[in-house]
Amino acid sequence: MSRPPAAREAVLDAFERLIIADGERGATLEATAREAGVSKGGLLYHFASRDALIAGLLERLHRLVELDIAEIESAPDGPVSYFVRSSVALASPLDHAFVATVRLAQGGNREAARAIDEVRDRWLEIMGRHVGDPTLALAITLIGDGLYYHSASRGGDDLLGSAPLEPAAMDSLVALLDRLANSGPPAA
Repeated sequence: MSRPPAAREAVLDAFERLIIADGERGATLEATAREAGVSKGGLLYHFASRDALIAGLLERLHRLVELDIAEIESAPDGPVSYFVRSSVALASPLDHAFVATVRLAQGGNREAARAIDEVRDRWLEIMGRHVGDPTLALAITLIGDGLYYHSASRGGDDLLGSAPLEPAAMDSLVALLDRLANSGPPAA
């Protein structure tokens, strides 16, 4: 897959930042062009409309999720460990695209809401494939959601002086989930 042009990515970066900081209404084409350091014509060269800009953001989210899926698949400590531990990693490109998409969904954008559902379904699918139990996969993804929410609500790992979970607690949580995943699906 080829990488999008740098100017196009800079416009998407600016659009994300504005949505996160000022909400959907603050992320106008003019404000996005100004934030990206391009003319409005330069922005329109890459994105012919605001809807095209939103579509570009959603495409970015899906692209970043597929990269995350590849990381889950190849994680040296295993998919469960990677997924749970990466749930507290804020300020990544995936986190920025996800937060901006959530803000759009909160503003009533149906495509953004659908994209969030697709992303969650994709993570649930990959966890289900690795743990072999749909209920455990759901529990793992919901634990990841909870860790993400807790971390995001604290403003990052260091803002309040501690990570969302102490390292030993995170290790114990991952070990428990790995034990559950390795014990096989429950008997019917």
